[in-house]
Amino acid sequence: MATSNYIRTILEKTGIFPDARIEEASAAIAEGHLTPGEAAVQAGISETAFLEALAKVLRMPYLRLKGREIDAEILACLPTKAVFQYQVIPLAMENETLRVAVSDPFTTGLIDSLRLAAGCRVKLALSPLEDIGDAARAFYGVGAETVDRMILDNRYEELADEQIAKSDLSELDQEASIVKFVNQIIREADRQGATDIHFEPMENRLRIRYRIDGVLHETPVPVQLIRFQAAIISRIKVMANLDIAEKRLPMDGRIGLRVEGRNIDIRVSTMPTVYGESVSLRLLQSGTQLITIEDSGMSDTDSSTVRRLIHRPNGIILVTGPTGSGKSTSLFGYLQELNRTDVRIMTAENPIEYEMSGVNQVLVRPEINLTFARVLRSFLRQDPDIIMVGEIRDLETAEIAIQASLTGHLVFSTLHTNDASGAFTRLVDMGVEPYLVASAVEGVIAQRLVRRLCSSCRKSVPLPEADILADIRFPTDRLDKQEVFEADGCDTCRGTGFRGRCGIFEILPVSEQIQSLVTGRHSAGEIKQQALREGMHTLRDDGWAKVMKGTTTIEEVLRATEDNQD
Repeated sequence: MATSNYIRTILEKTGIFPDARIEEASAAIAEGHLTPGEAAVQAGISETAFLEALAKVLRMPYLRLKGREIDAEILACLPTKAVFQYQVIPLAMENETLRVAVSDPFTTGLIDSLRLAAGCRVKLALSPLEDIGDAARAFYGVGAETVDRMILDNRYEELADEQIAKSDLSELDQEASIVKFVNQIIREADRQGATDIHFEPMENRLRIRYRIDGVLHETPVPVQLIRFQAAIISRIKVMANLDIAEKRLPMDGRIGLRVEGRNIDIRVSTMPTVYGESVSLRLLQSGTQLITIEDSGMSDTDSSTVRRLIHRPNGIILVTGPTGSGKSTSLFGYLQELNRTDVRIMTAENPIEYEMSGVNQVLVRPEINLTFARVLRSFLRQDPDIIMVGEIRDLETAEIAIQASLTGHLVFSTLHTNDASGAFTRLVDMGVEPYLVASAVEGVIAQRLVRRLCSSCRKSVPLPEADILADIRFPTDRLDKQEVFEADGCDTCRGTGFRGRCGIFEILPVSEQIQSLVTGRHSAGEIKQQALREGMHTLRDDGWAKVMKGTTTIEEVLRATEDNQD
């Protein structure tokens, strides 16, 4: 066992550990309360700098594991259980000695345990704990030690009749293996900032994918997971209070969980497929900090236009875009700006994605006939100033929203259309009279989300060929330099080159000319051309502006938008 005195001597020899913290840190490390990296961070030193200095004192290699390839034969030298229990990664075989990366070389009995597990001599190298954790998940799979134990035990526990209330995942690690595995998948998705988790049965495996910053990433899982597919899906259905015996019909449910002290509301959707039920989880974090208009990535000109629209006394403001384009986030940003003690705001939502203090929020529940239209009709008897309807889905909801706007209320809602001008024709197609649409709608905001380049590692590159730029209508004449930025990848962004997302916008205020076109049942294209003549810029134009500022890439804008300016 590493004694406190020995560790104190080692910390002193590094030359970078503060003398005032050495006594306390050495005792905490010896007793197993802190890892050396954690002790360094508490003392105001970065883990990487400290481990590098510690490696020189202990005469061990210091290695970063990001992007490192390790042979399957080497990975098999240590059992999965040992890798996750001791938080180590086997790296290479050197003269019949296994080199193993660790972040805490002072762990009691570490060398002996690893030697016994590997069946050969072991030498250590130091690596940051995050590198080891990422490598373990990448090479062995999320929850690999849990799956390994289920296979060794040749059993699993399926709690078919259990009803799950809100519980903290960190307190469930000692539960049944299937329970623990599902918890690990959700916790890892939360750690990576995923908005969705997809469990997708395939012919020979169960694929699990996370949607991070709007892009799907397959998460590594043990290949043996297919053996426990039915149990995993049943566990999720139990958590969502769904009928585990019904496998023929799509079902929807909800799970309320706490992850590291934070409430997470999870929407669950199941769908029968050829190889079993596909399950999708949408992660919604309660109490998430609402973004402001400026935080969304809006330009100064656009934010001024939006503020003029949302501060109108009445009318309908529509936010359009596909699922996952940030419409609800934007709406609550607008409501946050309008939320005052002298303003009564009521919302009808399904689900309630953000909880806002001072706002009367109603959860729409179609299964008991509490529809958007019924809630909206009741709102008119509640003396609101501002109404927000989660989505206009049918003629009845559209007509009541228009009636509310024409009787002195400011109404916010969303529509699924490709661009701003398409909102007018969508309402008319629903059956709303064109003159009512023209009178009620004051403005339409179309939006998409693009990934934001990581500011720590983005790199400038020359512009593509001129014919390519001409084909996508990239405005090279507005560039100061003939270069743009592209993604690279670093520790900060976990090697993706992107960190977070920002919006691109197409804002269409309704003028008299546009009202005339709507009343005359003109096409969305004609309405759009008139809006462009009045100064509106398209989604792609706004995307190009963010490319030129170095916020995102040309590829991201092309992925999120379509060129329909003609």
